[in-house]
Amino acid sequence: MERKHHFFNTDSDELRRKQLITRIEAALAHMSLPELEALGYDMFTKGYIDDMV
Repeated sequence: MERKHHFFNTDSDELRRKQLITRIEAALAHMSLPELEALGYDMFTKGYIDDMV
């Protein structure tokens, strides 16, 4: 039987994912408005977010 591989497919992967999200959220809280706008634009152009408000 073929096993599908998922990037986050174990409990430890899910824990690591949650840790990364927490670290990213903390970093975002300290970024200036221009930095956030640049990040938002980059994410928009890469398709991670649907629109720039």
